[in-house]
Amino acid sequence: MKRTLFIFSGGELHRKDNTLYFQNEDGKRKFIPVENTGEIHIFGEVTINKKLLEFLSQTEIILHFYNYYGYYVGSFYPREHNNSGYMILKQCAAYSAEEKRLCLARAFVKGSLGNILKVLIYYKNRSIINEHAIGKITEFKEKLDNIQTTQELMGFEGNARNYYYKEFDSIIRVDGFSFEGRTKQPPENRLNALISFGNTLLYTTVLSEIYKTHLDPRIGYLHATNFRRFTLNLDVAEIFKPIVVDRIIFTVVNKQILQRKHFDNNLGGIYLNDEGRKIFVAEYDKRLMTTISDKGLGRNISYRSIIRRELYKLEKHIMEDKEYKPFVAKW
Repeated sequence: MKRTLFIFSGGELHRKDNTLYFQNEDGKRKFIPVENTGEIHIFGEVTINKKLLEFLSQTEIILHFYNYYGYYVGSFYPREHNNSGYMILKQCAAYSAEEKRLCLARAFVKGSLGNILKVLIYYKNRSIINEHAIGKITEFKEKLDNIQTTQELMGFEGNARNYYYKEFDSIIRVDGFSFEGRTKQPPENRLNALISFGNTLLYTTVLSEIYKTHLDPRIGYLHATNFRRFTLNLDVAEIFKPIVVDRIIFTVVNKQILQRKHFDNNLGGIYLNDEGRKIFVAEYDKRLMTTISDKGLGRNISYRSIIRRELYKLEKHIMEDKEYKPFVAKW
């Protein structure tokens, strides 16, 4: 498995012969092993040039860029080595046929709600929450097959998620980290800042994994394909938010790995500062490398590999009409 590199400081990213190095503002160089690197996330003010981009395209390394507040800005998505015209046609056909699109969109929501329930049941078994939200979200999940439009499906999933978010204040037991409701642009409290930042990391992770398949990330099914650059990564990320991002948040806050000092108030919103982002990213990277038992494979498999496998399942559904069933955790 290739590694992910995160750059937080300012400096310059260069090509040197057949390798890369990052030179920070103090002139110190750090060489980057190309053969072991799959993606680079840039949070600092980093200078790049055309020579570097050509090399990254050859070596199939993706760059993801974030602004001062940790919001995703865009990606350098090298030439698609694995894309096929046939797959694009099949993806478009699945999007254009209303029932096929709805089938996939419904599957993404089923996976999302299934994993939300797994998280809630985990904390209910530890007497941290009661069964009210579990019952309401189960009702929503059971009604999904009756929904006839993707717009209604999005609203349905949003309503179910509201019941889920209401349990955050029971799960998190640290002063200064109350939820109070979902706010995004800007996030109005520390929990919302963590959710937004974590979701952004997950979107880019899924995008990087899509690059390794035949799928085109511009064609999504739950999130409407429009003038946004990528949407398929948003669809697939819905499945993994509860068991990757949310579980990280519960851990770093309850164990006080992240504290109030790791947040700043800027432009009317609350954001992670540089130190806070570094801490969260370290926990996020650790989570993606965490392995769980897979009885079907007869071995352990990492969360990053599970995301990649989810995309292969999606390929088979689109190419071969093999029914796609979303991943739901079994812990």
